[in-house]
Amino acid sequence: MSILKEIEKRKTFGIISHPDAGKTTLTEKLLLFGGAIQVAGAVKSNKIKRSATSDFMEIERQRGISVATSVMAFEYRGMKINILDTPGHQDFAEDTYRTLTAVDSVIVVIDVAKGVEIQTEKLVSVCRMRNTPIIVFINKLDREGKDGFDLIDEVEQKLGIKVRPLSWPIGMGQRFKGVYNLYEKKICLFNPHGKQTEEDTIEISDLSDERLDELVGEAAANELREEVNLIEEVYDTFDPEVYKKGEISPVFFGSALNNFGVKEMLDCFVEIAPNPLPRITEERIVDPEEDKFAGFVFKIHANMDPKHRDRIAFLRVCSGKFERNTNYLHVRQNRKMKFSNPTAFMASKKSVIDEAYPGDIVGLYDSGNFKIGDTVTAGEILHFKGIPSFSPEQFRYVTNADPMKSKQLAKGLEQLMDEGVAQLFTKELNNRKIIGTVGALQFEVIQYRLKNEYGASCTYEHLNLHKACWVSCDDPEELKAFRTRRKRDLALDKYGQLVFLAESAWAMKMVQDNFPKIQLHFKSEF
Repeated sequence: MSILKEIEKRKTFGIISHPDAGKTTLTEKLLLFGGAIQVAGAVKSNKIKRSATSDFMEIERQRGISVATSVMAFEYRGMKINILDTPGHQDFAEDTYRTLTAVDSVIVVIDVAKGVEIQTEKLVSVCRMRNTPIIVFINKLDREGKDGFDLIDEVEQKLGIKVRPLSWPIGMGQRFKGVYNLYEKKICLFNPHGKQTEEDTIEISDLSDERLDELVGEAAANELREEVNLIEEVYDTFDPEVYKKGEISPVFFGSALNNFGVKEMLDCFVEIAPNPLPRITEERIVDPEEDKFAGFVFKIHANMDPKHRDRIAFLRVCSGKFERNTNYLHVRQNRKMKFSNPTAFMASKKSVIDEAYPGDIVGLYDSGNFKIGDTVTAGEILHFKGIPSFSPEQFRYVTNADPMKSKQLAKGLEQLMDEGVAQLFTKELNNRKIIGTVGALQFEVIQYRLKNEYGASCTYEHLNLHKACWVSCDDPEELKAFRTRRKRDLALDKYGQLVFLAESAWAMKMVQDNFPKIQLHFKSEF
């Protein structure tokens, strides 16, 4: 089969939202429709001991939150769909930002009662910077929530995106009767506690049809007619091409927990969502249809299977065909590498693949060769752009709580830092180890994973720092003087690069005033 046909079959998207909007539940239901799983897992229910497929780490099952992006692929209506379910919690936003570089479109999940929340705003702003096409799914319609028009106004104002409803709720909470699919002109009746079936979908192309009154009651039918008329008058006709440019976002209503409204969104998504898109590198634009393979690493995960201590680099295929047991160039290290068991994902379940095409996410077993942002190609020197790394905002000294396990602690810290969720600094003065993260919850996750995956125990000691800044200087004499004067504020990152640990903004200003040739950077790649 030609590469063009394979590209046309693929859709790769991320699911983003504020915590608890129902993102992981929606992922489960999409997998259910795709036949990838037989039974959906309840993310938080204690009665059901089955946990969500995408929350495969032990800490995720216990806390009922996603702390790492998981990748899942399934087939639906002849298409191969790759889902990246991201963490919603702000302390794991770095993982989510990086994941957004590997997708071609996103689905934003919004809780009907809470509306647009702060984390959703931040994540959507990243999508808008890249003009990523967005579909909005307003969830939990079986509960009382905000009025539909108020909600979509809020979405437009807070997220700064233009929307077009493609489905509309008939009532809400106790009065919830179903949704009207404006895209396909069909009524979907709500059947609580049951899977949505084909019989629940009734085609009513003309809302003046008297059958509507029989199905949902006269009052609800009249309310729906008025609201749909208003939508058709106020909003432009939906144009898939405008959506693909990221200029308009279709909105769907439903209840992921009850498996309702999900199929309508999925059917529309399969029709309108973009296939793999070109990617920008420092050298040129890489088109998916090119013959030669190119891809980049956007995530590293240590201990996907704690029994085997394996480390996986997640690679997004951007162009050409990736083949097993073929020599490819690791651009940063300038050396050829061969991958004998590349894998496809179903959360933590992996299967070896022989080939992959643009849009696919491939897992590469990694013994420490990869960093986030690395490029792998058929031979061309390329550097993909836009993969962010952040200066930490919270810092702790890390101390070994079990001297008998110092080797395990060192190995655990090294592997967990490679994931890019935190950074490790070693002070030059006394070799004390400092962990820097974007959010406080990261410290808890690191401590938990060190204990459960590596058998190592650590304690933290609070450290009051303003910023960690990477140092560069073209004048060796000035650099030497700076290192002598500020020795107690200097550390090395895990790659041996010099870092200035600034206690305050004033300390940074003093460095700039006293050492004008010293440059301070908030990113490690400069």
